[in-house]
Amino acid sequence: MKKISIILGAASALLLGASSCKKSFLDEKPYSSYSPLTVTDSLGFEASLIGLYQYQTGTLTWSSDQGMPSVWQVGTDVANATANQQGIELPYYNYQQLIPTDRAANIIWQRYYALINNTNIIIDGLNSANGVGAVGKRLVEAEAKFFRAYAFNTLATLYGRVPLITKPTTGVKLDFTRNTLDEVNNQIVSDLTTAVAGLPDLNAVGSRVNAANKPVGRANKYMAMQLLAEVYLRMGKNDLAEQTAQSIISSGKFSLVRSRYGVRAGGAGDYYSDMFVYGNQRRSQGNSEAIWVLEQENPNSVIGGNVDAAQQRRVFGAAYYQIPGMALADSLGGRSIGRLRLSNWVLYGLYKGNDIRNSQYSIKRRYYYNDPSPQYAALYGKQVPFTGADTLFRICPSTTKWGAFDPNDTFGYAMIKDFIMMRLGETYLLLAEAQVKQGKLADAANSINVLRTRANAAQVSASDMNLNFILDERARELVAEENRRMTLMRTGTLVERALRLNSNDAQKPITGLTATNLLLPIPLNDIQINKDAKLEQNPGY
Repeated sequence: MKKISIILGAASALLLGASSCKKSFLDEKPYSSYSPLTVTDSLGFEASLIGLYQYQTGTLTWSSDQGMPSVWQVGTDVANATANQQGIELPYYNYQQLIPTDRAANIIWQRYYALINNTNIIIDGLNSANGVGAVGKRLVEAEAKFFRAYAFNTLATLYGRVPLITKPTTGVKLDFTRNTLDEVNNQIVSDLTTAVAGLPDLNAVGSRVNAANKPVGRANKYMAMQLLAEVYLRMGKNDLAEQTAQSIISSGKFSLVRSRYGVRAGGAGDYYSDMFVYGNQRRSQGNSEAIWVLEQENPNSVIGGNVDAAQQRRVFGAAYYQIPGMALADSLGGRSIGRLRLSNWVLYGLYKGNDIRNSQYSIKRRYYYNDPSPQYAALYGKQVPFTGADTLFRICPSTTKWGAFDPNDTFGYAMIKDFIMMRLGETYLLLAEAQVKQGKLADAANSINVLRTRANAAQVSASDMNLNFILDERARELVAEENRRMTLMRTGTLVERALRLNSNDAQKPITGLTATNLLLPIPLNDIQINKDAKLEQNPGY
C-alpha cells in the first residue's frame, strides 16, 4: 500500500503540472484493494484477529523507550528506579514531572485507542462478511470484543472517563468527548459477556497453531471471564466478581503448579520458578495454570516470531557482568541492565519463613565470581561482596522471572520469553479480593491459603484479611508479572501504599505523589487538536 501511495502521489503531481496535455493513460484505475476495510472473507478476518495479538505484544515489547516496563513498577510499593534508568520512567517516581505532555501516558493512550479502532473495523466488517457463516461470525465477534474490552479496561483504569468509540474511525474526527465511567464500564461488560458466550472452551483452541506448527494461546472463554472478574471489582460489583472468579476455578480446566515439570524438571529449581523458565510458560509446555499466554518465538528460528525487542529482562535483571570477575552466564539470566530495583519492602519485609516464592530460584540474592580468566583466578567461585553502589543495580537482588539467555544474542538486546498475561494464581487473588470486599473474611482466608499452601507459607485466618493483605499477597505471588501501577490505581491504594512501604529509598525517592496521580493525564496534544469539542483534562493536571 505504501508503494501504491507513492505512485499515486507522483501521478497527481504530474497531472497537475501538465493538465493541458490530458494524458488520460496516467489515470489510476485500481482493480483490487487489500486492507482490513476490504478483506472481509474468513482469511481476512483471521489475519485481522491475529493482528490484534501482534499489536498487543508490540505494546508490551515496546523498545523505542527502553524504560517503558519501569513505568508500571517504579514509584509504587514494589520497585525503585536506579542510576541506570532510561528516562521515560522519571515522572513515575518523581511525580511533580508527571504532566499532560508525558510520553508514557501518551504512548499508552495512542496504542490502546489504535487497538480499539482495529477491533471496531473487524466488528463492523462482519456486516459485509463474505462466506463467513453464523458460527464463524460469532467467533470473530467474540475474539475482537475481548480485545476491545481489554483496551477499554486499561484506559478506564489509567485515565478514568474516556471517549467511548465503538465504530471505525476512518477519517479526521476532532469532536471527541469523555463518556461517563458507567457508560464505558457497561460497554466493557457487554463486550466481555459476548466474549464469554462466543469464545471457545480451552480444549477447542488447541487446533490453532503458530508459525512453528505448535498450539497457540488464542482467546478462550476463561480469558474473558478473568478480565470480567477484574472489571467487576473495579466497578464495585464484588458479588459478580466472586461468582466469575469461582467459575474459572471450579471449571476444572486449570490447576496450580505443584510439582516440577518441563525443560528444567531434573535440574536446580523448584516447581514455582519452573513456570517462568523459557520453554515452560505455555499450556502446551506443561504450565497447567496458564489462562492466557502471549507467545513469542525466537526470530532466529521463526521469521516474524518477535514483534519488537522486549526489555523486561534488561529492566528487571541485575547488571552483574559490569563487575570485574563476573561474566555473562545463562544460569544468571543473560545480560541485564538493572533499570529498576525491587523495593526494600519486597526484599526484606514481604516474605516470611520458607515461602517458595522467595527462594533463590525466584529472587537472586547472591552472586559468585564466575570469570575463569587468569586475572580473576583468585576470585573465582567466591561470593561477590555487597558493597557500595554496586548493590543498587549491579548485584542488587532481582527477580528471575524475566531471565533468559539467547546464545544468538549475547548482547541481550531483546527478550524472547513469552508473556504470562493471566494465570490461576491470580484468579484466587481476585476471588479473595471480592470476598474481602463483601466481608466474607473466612472465605477470603481459605482462598488465600490455597496459594500459601502451594508456596509452603504459613496459613492465615479471617482476622488477617483486609484489602492491604490481599495486595501484599498479590506482590508475593505476582511481583514482576502484574502491572503493579494498574493494580494500585484500580484499588485506589497507590498513594497510601507507595508512601507507607517505599518512601525510604535514598537513591531515587518517591516525591510529589498525591491523589492526582491515581489517574494519568489525558495527553495534551489530543486535547489541543480536538477543536470541535472539549476533551477535559483529569483534575490536578
